Amino acid sequence: MNIYRHCVIKSFKHDGHLHRTWQRNWLVPKERLAAAQRDEDMIVLINRQTPIQEADGKLWISRVPAVSFFIPGEWYNVVALLEDAGIRYYCNIASPPFMQGDVLTYIDYDLDVIRTIDGSRHIVDQDEYELHKLAYHYPKRVDDLVCQGLKSLLLRIDLGQAPFQESQVLAYYKEWDEQFDESESEG
Repeated sequence: MNIYRHCVIKSFKHDGHLHRTWQRNWLVPKERLAAAQRDEDMIVLINRQTPIQEADGKLWISRVPAVSFFIPGEWYNVVALLEDAGIRYYCNIASPPFMQGDVLTYIDYDLDVIRTIDGSRHIVDQDEYELHKLAYHYPKRVDDLVCQGLKSLLLRIDLGQAPFQESQVLAYYKEWDEQFDESESEG
């Protein structure tokens, strides 16, 4: 029996239009979360070769398995990409997640942080954020929350706090992979 629930992830832009959809993800049950994630009510989703649909309708398949972490109340989410050389973290500055039924949604604010396998971190897409801040007329409150989210995320990375713990990411994926292989045909 599969203990992981199928979920869809949808990201939107500030004006409400759909940005991207990850069609096949699996929710880690709360009772399977490590204490650090459970204490923050994190939503942990796992995917492998998930179909991803862009706003323009283009569909592609992810090549790298991922464990994604959404933290209620935080203005970012973290995607741990399980690459051959190690784990690379792609962090989206985004509104806090909203989960209804089997669909998780958030607003993507373009600004991203990449934590590489060697532990270095890079803020990317600042130009895209500034462009969309003007185009979508972000209120000062949103701009302030985005800046606070970035600061909070960088601190979490620097302190090595969950979910930036490779052994835990690998444990989630391994446990899911063992379960999923047995129940993939069940859906």
